[in-house]
Amino acid sequence: MGPVSIDVRRFPWVKRLAADYAYAFDGLAPFFSGNPADPSAWAAAISRTQAHPRHRPELARAIAAQQQRRGAPAQAVAAAERLADAKTVAVLTGQQAGLFGGPVYTLLKAITALKLAEQVSRDHGVPAVAVFWIEAEDHDWDEVRSCHVLDDELAGRTVSLPARPAGNPVPVATIQLDDQIAAVLAELEQALPATEFRAALLADLRAAYKPGTGMSEAFGRWLERVLGERGLIVYDASDPQTKPLVSQVFERELSAPGQTSMSAAKAGADLSARGYHAQVQTQDGSPVLFRLGDARRPIRQQSGQLVVDDTTYAPDALAREAAERPAGFSPGVLLRPVVQDALFPTLCYVAGPSELAYLGQLRGVYEHFGVPMPLMYPRATATLVDSAAARFLSKYKVPLEALQPQDDSGLNELLKSQIPPAVEETFAAARVTIDDQLQRVVGALQTLDPTLEGAARTTLGRMQHDLESLHGKTIQAAKRRHETLRRQFLRTRALTFPDGHPQERTIGFIWFLNQYGSALVDRLWDALPIEMGQHWVITI
Repeated sequence: MGPVSIDVRRFPWVKRLAADYAYAFDGLAPFFSGNPADPSAWAAAISRTQAHPRHRPELARAIAAQQQRRGAPAQAVAAAERLADAKTVAVLTGQQAGLFGGPVYTLLKAITALKLAEQVSRDHGVPAVAVFWIEAEDHDWDEVRSCHVLDDELAGRTVSLPARPAGNPVPVATIQLDDQIAAVLAELEQALPATEFRAALLADLRAAYKPGTGMSEAFGRWLERVLGERGLIVYDASDPQTKPLVSQVFERELSAPGQTSMSAAKAGADLSARGYHAQVQTQDGSPVLFRLGDARRPIRQQSGQLVVDDTTYAPDALAREAAERPAGFSPGVLLRPVVQDALFPTLCYVAGPSELAYLGQLRGVYEHFGVPMPLMYPRATATLVDSAAARFLSKYKVPLEALQPQDDSGLNELLKSQIPPAVEETFAAARVTIDDQLQRVVGALQTLDPTLEGAARTTLGRMQHDLESLHGKTIQAAKRRHETLRRQFLRTRALTFPDGHPQERTIGFIWFLNQYGSALVDRLWDALPIEMGQHWVITI
């Protein structure tokens, strides 16, 4: 079955900004560098990106060293070499180093970037590569230490690395896997359904996730194993060798502390005034930068000075340190895109909905640093189903979003639609008749004995209740009659909305690799459109 498209505006969880970006871009134009639906915007962005000076040879060498450590496929190595060419442009995307690759949307992001890069090369005749930026300096361990899969009964199972001590914000890149990873992999093996692909999948995961390997390095190895042969360049953002290439960004942020956050706050207020939401709420005018040491510490502005923990610095002193020893600094969420696009020749960034919202707060920040703002392209969004779920959705015309509620409302609506029309028509006619006749009785009694009106209305209410009770019993009879339909509904719901959450945000993509092997990537490559504003139901 071919992909089935759904307008994202149908989904209650899609915020207005993400919908309008695809369908009403003019209202958001002041916040972005161009409309990706306009071919001329791509040509202009290519010119801006190619003209901006960057340290291309140094970047290419640093990525080559990363790839050599991870044993990257030849296709990815060849793609990274092209970054040294002054004409090459890049389509970037990125994510934190989620355990075993993270949810399905990680895979969708990477495939969107690869397909866009291929499209740019074809349509504009320029060398274009796809880069996956591992946000390895993020310190939210709880965001990355777990992976959610489904068992044989499609019940959710979560496997997790142990929690870390509170108040110890170390970058994920500094966390080394130890012997506990073996127990997590064994637990994963028990959770995953037995398929012809499970043994090979677990062997690949054990090769990437082994004791002594850093969490972000393991993530990079695994992503290259899945998509490296399609030319995906994986970049670990914690690499100290590339920090000198963007030291001027760190230095400028510390020389004008608060400028980035104030600019983002102003744009956020403008978005809010237009009826959108500000994704990032900035605070106190501090630099959007962290100091790296034994942990990742925020830099605060206080009385004209900069403070890290209990140590106070003059802004110019910390700025000099950033220029001389940039490996000791790490950008925050509002500065990371500028660092990224000062480093890479970024033509376009593939963003998730939340990223798209905060990127809309950064046009002034890009201008402040003199870095060209790339185009922003929403990642492909999809729900992956097997043939049984696809047939169920198609046969009964069930809207995908009707499967999200975890109560019986969607099931009851479906079963009601299976009741013969004559039955529903009879119930509807009975409701009208009862209401009409009892109202006439009430009117007649008012002329005879007004005190009987209350008793008459009580009788009406009881009859209405009894009729609805009978209707409910009819629904229950339909449930028993359509037990197979009920099972199909619950199975499809468990697959598409585990625990009521969209599949792509919840289930680790390794679950689908376990079900389908490498055919999963082939199928997504062939069948997943990257058209904006559409969600796709893909039969694997």
